[in-house]
Amino acid sequence: MSQNRNQRVCPVEIAGALDTTLRRWLQNPEKLLSPYIKPGMSILDIGCGPGFFTIEMARLTGSTGHVVAADLQPGMLEKVRVKITETSLKDRITLHQCQQNTIGLKKTFDLILAFYVVHEIPDQSSFFRELSSLMKSGGKLLIIEPKFHVSKESFEKTIGILTDSGFNVLKRRSRLVNREVLATRVSLFSPDQG
Repeated sequence: MSQNRNQRVCPVEIAGALDTTLRRWLQNPEKLLSPYIKPGMSILDIGCGPGFFTIEMARLTGSTGHVVAADLQPGMLEKVRVKITETSLKDRITLHQCQQNTIGLKKTFDLILAFYVVHEIPDQSSFFRELSSLMKSGGKLLIIEPKFHVSKESFEKTIGILTDSGFNVLKRRSRLVNREVLATRVSLFSPDQG
């Protein structure tokens, strides 16, 4: 989310390639996300693209949950808007355009998904600090990065920046095409400090 970010993000023109049957088979949104989502949750899908995960997250949160689909590119948000128009999901999904250097939200979330987006962020420390401010107490951050684009060393560097930015890693996982990390922010006070 800097001036150079537009040169690094996936262009709207190839958004159709992000919503294919092959991708649904390799990265099934329900299988990938259902372990982390409960009905009634508030979720941020940062870098939502054409809404590949947004739609399923809105279904999984049920009628009492809510998803904010956030992206830097208005064209991506328009693709999500078109998908949810005339559906019951339109009341569960809010579209939000990020700014160049900030996400620009004041709300807090139970879960934040950053799918294939962190490698596009030039200042990951600043990004993670902002995400921390958007998390409810006990909230989780799920980062998923592509193995074909992000090396193991680069992913480890990202995890180092994540922990330096005040997060605890809860779980790490390597899948066929993804590397994943689930984290929560470090508590400011230990339970015995009251």
